[in-house]
This record gives sequence, structure tokens and C-alpha cells, in this order.
Amino acid sequence: MAAEARAHGGRYGKALAAVGAATALAAGAAAPATASAGQGVGERYVALGDSYTSAPGVPRQSGGDCARSSVNYPSLTAKALHQKSFKDVSCSGAKTDDFWRAQGANPPQLDALGTNTKLVTIGIGGNDIGFGEIIGACAQLSVSDPAGAPCRKQYTGADGGDLLNKRIADTAPKIAKVLKAVHRKAPHARVVLAGYPAIMPDDGVGCFPSVPIAAGDVPYLRDTEKKLNTMLRQQARKAHVRYADTYRATVGHDVCKPEADRWIEGAQPTRPAVPFHPNADGERAMAQPVITQARGR
Repeated sequence: MAAEARAHGGRYGKALAAVGAATALAAGAAAPATASAGQGVGERYVALGDSYTSAPGVPRQSGGDCARSSVNYPSLTAKALHQKSFKDVSCSGAKTDDFWRAQGANPPQLDALGTNTKLVTIGIGGNDIGFGEIIGACAQLSVSDPAGAPCRKQYTGADGGDLLNKRIADTAPKIAKVLKAVHRKAPHARVVLAGYPAIMPDDGVGCFPSVPIAAGDVPYLRDTEKKLNTMLRQQARKAHVRYADTYRATVGHDVCKPEADRWIEGAQPTRPAVPFHPNADGERAMAQPVITQARGR
């Protein structure tokens, strides 16, 4: 099976290099700086989150290493809701801890909230379970057994349990803590927690080597993301906040689709975005359920 991968040598090598670059980008953006303090009255709409919120690589970019796009789903939501009092503090590489600590030049994300804040959208949790590390590991392992599930084996514990399931369970109280803090900092705000879009094909059929994920690991990663989204939905329900299902809104437009139908870029993006992240069409699709929930429908 490894011979099959080697036969695709150039394509696989380029795809793997692109995945490595994206992983390094996420890791670099996540470096913490000294925490800042203080809270103002806050903008009426504040967006918090990680790279699936900020949309790195999608023009036009701002926010330094945070890599925010002018057409990410928070910006599109603000426009649809005619929100002129709007602040986007999402940042590539963010974890839940970065809501309380500075991330590079980006202050703690919770500092943007205040008593005047009426809407908060949040997209977080992927980096807490190690999105970048998981994609990087699965891509590296795919060459050893492209028809198998080497990544699933990698994340199977000595007791036979799924280590990624444990990471998701360990992230749940962190999400609960975030939602509690948002309510405390912005007591009058409607809060919308966004899930993650459909990255892997929903039918479980991959496209190795252009997307260097082994055949058996495509459904494994799809199911892992679905479990993450289920946990987010559960935490939203427990905290009495709204959940925006961005997965359902993007099914059929995953990393393996042809360019014209692809809203989540693959290992080698053909439209402006970073690997395994939404392009402009993906952010536009993610905005729709967020807008619906923000409107209270």
C-alpha cells in the first residue's frame, strides 16, 4: 500500500508540505503573550473564536497573526443584521484559554465584551482537541497505509479507547466555562455558539493523494468532528444559548469536491484560504445558520 502512495510521489509530497505549513501557521498564531486586563462597555456585536471564525487566507486580511478576513462569517453576520457597532476578536490558533489570556498582540477575547453587548457569536474548541496536530499526524501516517486507517490506530489507547473522544470529553467543561464567562461579561447578550463545517466528505469517501488522508481515516475524522459538534450543541443547550449548525450548511462542499463546489479547501488550496479551512464561499455558507440563530429564528 505504501508503494501506491509512492507512485503518486509528487502530488503527495506537495500536499503533505501544504498540510505542514498550515499546522505551523496555527501553532505560531497560538503563542501567548502577557495577559491584559480591563473591560469597557463593549460593542453591540462581538465575535469570538478561532481560525474557522477568522478565516485566514481569505481576502481581505487584517489582525496580524490572527488573520481575520473582511468576509468571514462574523463580518457577513454584522452586515446582514446592520450592526455598525461590531468587533471581531477571533484569532487563528485560538484555544479556550485565549479567552482569558493575550494571544500574541490580540488581547484576551473576553475583554471585548461589555454591558452594552447585545450579540456574541463564538466558534471555539477545535484547537483544544488538537485540530492541527490531528490533521498533520493523519497526513503523515497516510503514506504508510493509504487504504487503511493508520490515524485511527494512532489515536487508539492501550485500553482500546479512542483518545480523541477523550479530548472532546475533556474540552466540554472548557466550553461550559467559556459560555458562563460570556454570560457574566455580557449579561444582556444573545449568544450563538457555532459548530464546525463539514471538512471531510460526509459519505466517508476520500480523495487520496490530493488530500493525504487514508481511506479508513476519512470516516474516522468525519465522525470525530461530528462528535465535537455534538458536544458543542450539548453545551449550548445546557447554557441556554443558541447553536448554529454550520456542518449541515456545508455538507457536499468538503475538501474532496471539485473546485467549483468546494467550500472547504483541501491540502493544496486552489482558492484563497489555508488548508482544511473554509474559503469565502464556506464562510458565506457558515454565516447563514449563524444569522438565523442571531435573529432568534
